[in-house]
Amino acid sequence: MGRVYATPEQLAAWTGQPTPEDAERLLARASEDIDSALLTAVYPVDDDGDPTAATIAAALADATCAQVEYWLATGDDGTGAAGHWDSVSIGPVSLSGRSSAPPAASGVELAPRAARALRRAGLVPGVVWTW
Repeated sequence: MGRVYATPEQLAAWTGQPTPEDAERLLARASEDIDSALLTAVYPVDDDGDPTAATIAAALADATCAQVEYWLATGDDGTGAAGHWDSVSIGPVSLSGRSSAPPAASGVELAPRAARALRRAGLVPGVVWTW
């Protein structure tokens, strides 16, 4: 298992909900998705590959929690097997049917809030330079 960018406690603080039973598994899968989205990102890391800047570490934790929050809201378990919608009601708003979003350039579908956290931190879109 690779690095995990957020703790169950951070997830509970982010969502304002009790920590799900499988929080550690969800956070590990979400961290893998965040890593996939950051394949071309450049930021300072320590010898273990963990970010050394507090702002970057916070952005990665926020993005990871946002990814899990998205899965919980959409009924996904982190596998991507759950479809988009299939009858959702929030107050007077009702959505139904299924849609499949086009795959992201990174090959992973990031939650909108996760993508925004990475963008605000200047981590995406990354650019690969050759010298």
